[in-house]
Amino acid sequence: MHPVLTLVAQRLALSALLLLAASALIFAGTTILPGDVAQQILGQGATPQALANLREELGLNDPPITRYFNWLGGVLQGDLGTALTNNRDIAESLGQRLGNTLFLAFWAAVISVPLAILLGLIAVRYRDRWPDKLISGVTLASISIPEFLIGYVLIFFVAVQLGWAPSVAMINDGMSLWQKLNAIALPVAVLTLVVLAHMMRMTRAAILNVMQSAYIETAELKGLSRFQVIYRHAFPNAIAPIVNVVMLNLAYLVVGVVVVEVVFVYPGMGQYLVDHVSKRDVPVVQACGLIFAAVYIVLNMIADIVSILANPRLRHPK
Repeated sequence: MHPVLTLVAQRLALSALLLLAASALIFAGTTILPGDVAQQILGQGATPQALANLREELGLNDPPITRYFNWLGGVLQGDLGTALTNNRDIAESLGQRLGNTLFLAFWAAVISVPLAILLGLIAVRYRDRWPDKLISGVTLASISIPEFLIGYVLIFFVAVQLGWAPSVAMINDGMSLWQKLNAIALPVAVLTLVVLAHMMRMTRAAILNVMQSAYIETAELKGLSRFQVIYRHAFPNAIAPIVNVVMLNLAYLVVGVVVVEVVFVYPGMGQYLVDHVSKRDVPVVQACGLIFAAVYIVLNMIADIVSILANPRLRHPK
């Protein structure tokens, strides 16, 4: 088999094992959480007999190992179960929420990834001059501030004082694309500021590392301009670490949007997860956790494969 196909097959097998391990950790973590969904459903005035009957009905008295394999068997067949609090199909509820989260992450990525790479190239081109210092200062400041604080600041100044965008990011199927984009303008701005600095600084560091190579000096001696040297020779050879950090930040845009969705009351998976954590609805928490883990593992696997394809040295680790 071709070495690249062997490495890709190894990454796929490792990703499957990681997802299985993640499912066990998610189940164990949610099982030991304090609280009881039966108590949440019946309220504080429930009698012990009513609680016992409901726990038996929901299968909460079964051994954890039995519940895990029942849950895992359902997941492998595409059945995420039903929510204990409203008896609705979890996969059906998650479908719409996941679509909304991916819609938000997509537009944040469309803006942040090209902008981060462009700013990284500009910072390298004008290294140690005022554009480099300005870009580094602004991005460092943005990454140092918690996203919830950035969100509230934007809500106060942009939504309340200026009225340029809504403070609550509610979208539905009846809205046009422009109306949806206007609704998610502030959450996208917050996510862009959060992930921009990490990708920009990684791009800058990776290209500066390549710029110390002998072939870069040769290119400069041939008379190429500084930007041509960066664009034609340094950037392609620094693509592997840049792809890695871009994929990690794309994973954050899907997995780490919980705080942003709660701040802007956005109907995505993060808001759905928080709602059901408060209700101790363990099957919903397990389903959300498994999807988040799958997104993270898949994006990291893609980053590994792209790195292997972009850097021939990684195909021969020995």
